[in-house]
Amino acid sequence: MSSSAETQESRGDVLKWAVVILLVAVAVIGNNYFSAESLLYRLIAVLVLAGVAGFVALNTAKGRSFAKLAREAKTEIRRVVWPTRQETVQTTLIVLAVVIFMSLVLWGVDSLLGWIVSAVIG
Repeated sequence: MSSSAETQESRGDVLKWAVVILLVAVAVIGNNYFSAESLLYRLIAVLVLAGVAGFVALNTAKGRSFAKLAREAKTEIRRVVWPTRQETVQTTLIVLAVVIFMSLVLWGVDSLLGWIVSAVIG
């Protein structure tokens, strides 16, 4: 891609991001301005504006790369081997046992140091 084409594309992206910001601002300000209207109507309006803003954002270079990342993440999630219920319960119990053990050890060390300091000071 030539330099002028890249500059033209980046200018287009800047314009698209300005439109996205404007749409979000209109949604926020409009929701506040029409606060006396029904919540349902305001929600529909905000969702429509958010959808349009999302569509515009996805048509930028960063939006396309985000969409590609989301597709790749979805593919990776399918490859993950999730633990079984039994493995999850066993791991949770081990973590709880270690936490309880360490809290007792730290309580004991704290009590011992407190007793030593009290003996030295008193």
